Amino acid sequence: MNDVKRQLDLILRGAVEVIQQTELEAKLKRSLAENRPLRVKAGFDPTAPDLHLGHTVLIHKLKHFQDLGHHVIFLIGDFTGMIGDPTGVSETRKALTKEQVQENAKTYQRQIFKILDPNKTTIEFNSRWMSEMSADGLIQLAAHYRVARMMERDDFQKRYQEQKPISVHEFLYPLVQGYDSVALKADVELGGTDQKFNLLVGRELQRDYGQESQVVITMPLLEGTDGMKKMSKSVGNYIALEDRPGDMFGKLMSISDALMYRYYELLTTEDLSRARALHPMEAKQALAELIVVRYHGADAGKQARAEFQQKFQEREFPENPDVCIQMTTQDLREGQAIGLVELVAKTGLVPSKSEARRLIIQGGVEIDGQKQNNANTALTLTEGKQYRLKIGRRKFAIVEYTPDISSSDKKLSCNTSLEK
Repeated sequence: MNDVKRQLDLILRGAVEVIQQTELEAKLKRSLAENRPLRVKAGFDPTAPDLHLGHTVLIHKLKHFQDLGHHVIFLIGDFTGMIGDPTGVSETRKALTKEQVQENAKTYQRQIFKILDPNKTTIEFNSRWMSEMSADGLIQLAAHYRVARMMERDDFQKRYQEQKPISVHEFLYPLVQGYDSVALKADVELGGTDQKFNLLVGRELQRDYGQESQVVITMPLLEGTDGMKKMSKSVGNYIALEDRPGDMFGKLMSISDALMYRYYELLTTEDLSRARALHPMEAKQALAELIVVRYHGADAGKQARAEFQQKFQEREFPENPDVCIQMTTQDLREGQAIGLVELVAKTGLVPSKSEARRLIIQGGVEIDGQKQNNANTALTLTEGKQYRLKIGRRKFAIVEYTPDISSSDKKLSCNTSLEK
C-alpha cells in the first residue's frame, strides 16, 4: 500500500466531507503498520434494475480504495430495499417485494464489475444478518436510538411539519443501515451527501456495540444531463451503464462544459489540469469515449466517437461548401505536411496569411468539427484523406489530396472553384 499522504490525495478527490479526517489518517497509518487493509463499505438498495452514472460516484471511490490495497465491500441492501429509503422523499415510499429486490440485485452484480475488480470485491446482502435477527434483536436495536433524534432528520421534520404521514417502519431504515456497519465491522463507509444522517447512525451504533467508529466520507450527488437536478431515472436526466454506446456517447456530449469537468473529477482518475488544457470539444469527446470504453469496450468507444463526429460534421457542414481544393503532387508530395495558416490562406476565404493566423489564434477555424487555436498546426495530406474546414462563422472549404487530378475519377464539387 502507498504512504498515507499519497493515499489521502486519491481518497479525498471529489469528496465533500470526511468525518473525521484525523481518524482516517490514524486508520491509514495503523493499516500500513499492521499490513491490514481497511474494510471500506458502500451500500446500494436494488430499487431499480439499472445503475446510472450517478451511482458510480461511490463505486469509483470504492475503486480508489481498492487500488490502494484496501478491502472493498459492495453491500446490496436487499433487506433495506424492502423498507424503502426515506431520504429526500416527501411521502412514504412504496415497498418493493422480496422478488423484485432480488431480481434487481442480480443486475447490480453484473454492472459493478465494469469498474471494480471482482477478485478484490466482496459482495454482501444485508438480509444475511437482518433476516436472522429475532424480534427481540430488532427491539434491542431500536432501543439504541430516540425518536427525538430521528425527528432531527430534515425530511422527517419537514413531513411532520407539513402533516404528511411518517410510517413507523421508516425509522427502521437508518437503524438497519447503521447496523450493517456493525455486522461488517466497517472502518470506512461511503455515501452521498443526502445519506449523512444514516452514515452517522452507523458511527453511533458501532460505539454502542463496542466497536471503533467508522470514518464517514460523503460524496457529491452527480447532476444529470440537464446540469441542475440530481441524476435520476424518474427525472429522465440519467445515463444508464447499460445504455447503448452511441446513446451513452451522445448524452455525454450534451452536458455543459462546466459539468464535463465535474464528471472528469468524479467518474475518472484523469489529470484534471490535462483535461482543462484541451479544447472543450476535444475534452468532452475524450471523456465520452473514456466512459463508453469502460462499459462497452475499446472498439465500441472508438466507433461511438467516429459516428458522433460524422453526424456532427454532417449537421454542421453544408452539402456544397464555398471552396474545394484538390492538392496534387505539383503542390506537395504525399505525406508532406502543410501549415494550417498557409492552407487557410490558400482557400482564398481570408485576405492574407496574417488574417488566417489571427483567426486561428482566436479559435475561428475548425477542422472536422474541432476548433483550432494553434497557428503552428500542420496537416499531413494523404490520398483519400479529406479535411473539412470551417473558417469564421459562414465560410466552408474541403481540402483533399489527389496525386494526379487528371486521372481522378472523382472531382470535388463546390459552389466556387479555386485556381491554385
